[in-house]
Amino acid sequence: MQVEIWSDVVCPWCYIGKRRFEKALADFEHADEVTVRWRSFELDPNAAFLPGRSMAEQLAAKYGRTVEQAGEMLRSMDRMAAAEGLDYDLASTTGGNTFDAHRLLHLAEDHGLGPDMKEALLHTYFVERVAVSDPDVLRRVAAKVGLPAAEVEEVLAGDRYADAVRADEREAHELGCTGVPFAVVDRKFAVPGAQEPDTFLAVLRRAWDQAHPVLETVEGGGPSCDGDSCSI
Repeated sequence: MQVEIWSDVVCPWCYIGKRRFEKALADFEHADEVTVRWRSFELDPNAAFLPGRSMAEQLAAKYGRTVEQAGEMLRSMDRMAAAEGLDYDLASTTGGNTFDAHRLLHLAEDHGLGPDMKEALLHTYFVERVAVSDPDVLRRVAAKVGLPAAEVEEVLAGDRYADAVRADEREAHELGCTGVPFAVVDRKFAVPGAQEPDTFLAVLRRAWDQAHPVLETVEGGGPSCDGDSCSI
């Protein structure tokens, strides 16, 4: 069974949703037969590559609040993240362009390291609070998960995987995705948003049951041939 999850590495709900999905998968009876593929989605394709104002400063400017008021708004999400074991401080994060991060995620996928790279990028941005738009940060993260340095440099210096990122994003829109996280199970069930673990688990079980129907036997039965003999 395949689960595809569209998300961005600077999306606070995406990391929370990842943890909730992981809890559901841990309770799923057939977890060892599930393949998870992380797909690309940029919340802001036009974001600057160089870190700018903090998230609190950006939010204050957008809604006409003070930086302190904006910080309090963000702390409510920090508390939700803490409930999932994540140490957020969203007010101090800076956003930034994630296109190169997504291209490296595709490289990692080709090396069987997609899940490791996804976790490392999210942890770097939200827990370490380091901008993942910085090429040097991306090199460090890629090295940490074991990606070949020469291929990482090739990706960062050129346009390798650019088409793959754009293809993911087009497909997301074709599937009706307007926000992330957005999970699709076996191309039959869509789970929008950072749903609770019980919701994810119910969808996993439903998808499994549809793919593996169980025959019901009518009690009693009639005459039949068994092995090398027949009842007469």
